[in-house]
Amino acid sequence: MATLGVVYDADPAPRRPHDVIAVPGGRHGHRAPRPGPHATSKWLCGSVITDPDEVIGKVFDHAEARDPTHTRTWVVMVDGARHQLDLIRAEAARRHVTIKIVLDIAHVLEKLWAAAWDLHRPGDGAAEDWVATHALALLAGHTDQVAAALNAQAAAFSPRRRGQIDTCIRYLTSNAPFLRYDQALEAGWPIATGVIEGACRHLIGDRLDITGARWSLAGAEAILKLRALISNDDLDPYWRYHLTLEHQRLHGPLSRAVAR
Repeated sequence: MATLGVVYDADPAPRRPHDVIAVPGGRHGHRAPRPGPHATSKWLCGSVITDPDEVIGKVFDHAEARDPTHTRTWVVMVDGARHQLDLIRAEAARRHVTIKIVLDIAHVLEKLWAAAWDLHRPGDGAAEDWVATHALALLAGHTDQVAAALNAQAAAFSPRRRGQIDTCIRYLTSNAPFLRYDQALEAGWPIATGVIEGACRHLIGDRLDITGARWSLAGAEAILKLRALISNDDLDPYWRYHLTLEHQRLHGPLSRAVAR
């Protein structure tokens, strides 16, 4: 299992819930949805060998190099994994940096869609409006109301039939502190992890997941590191550094002593 991290800059881009998800029935009028923040100066790292805390540490190292005085707003996007959250908060506390944690809206939508099929027949077009209605409520900051509405809608169902609904309710309630999308949208923060999802595709999938490929851990780690260097536009300086070390290894003081 690979662990990836990305650091990027983005100017705030305030927007409203219906800029992210259209209201049921579609948008009306001629106003185009406001775009979200645009990622610039992306820097990636990853590993299939080291533990996630080491990758998270490297991410914080790079972020701190960009903002050593901690004067900028640090927004950390997560997918809701509890161990990941614990590591991120511990690293932030160790460095005395204030972070704003936002749960990726795409993961929340996945839970809502799974819950929708507990209430709708397969292929029912009404499920889309149902998901949009609850998603817009979440984007407006009404997490508790959405959880209560889901519970009420499934009140007459047997535990077996409402399994996905209960899973969604637990996901929303346990991650409620990271679902303040109303504050994130008003402040212009990102609310989705498209940057890291794209990195998983082009950094990992396009090379390491090709059909028939078999990798040792050391080989996969080397390829992952090289692909990250290329993505970060650091391959040329790294290669010069590599050649310098090779020259020292082959022609340095130790080699001359052996030659005598």
